[in-house]
Amino acid sequence: MLILTRRVGEVLRIGDDVSITILGVKGNQVRIGIDAPKDVAVHREEIYQRIKREGDAGEAGHELGGDTFEDDAAR
Repeated sequence: MLILTRRVGEVLRIGDDVSITILGVKGNQVRIGIDAPKDVAVHREEIYQRIKREGDAGEAGHELGGDTFEDDAAR
């Protein structure tokens, strides 16, 4: 794991297409902005785990209904 220190307003780059901007820090919370192409899935961990769980249920023969889970707050 790469560990970096950033200040408010500073940016991290992941490859050529993804940038993460530190928007603010309040107590133990950090607000980040993520700029990524639409074809790159960006989710909070708990949303990702839910998608993964429901995907596994679908593979076991359960119908998911074709829902797409998008989390605009995490994008």
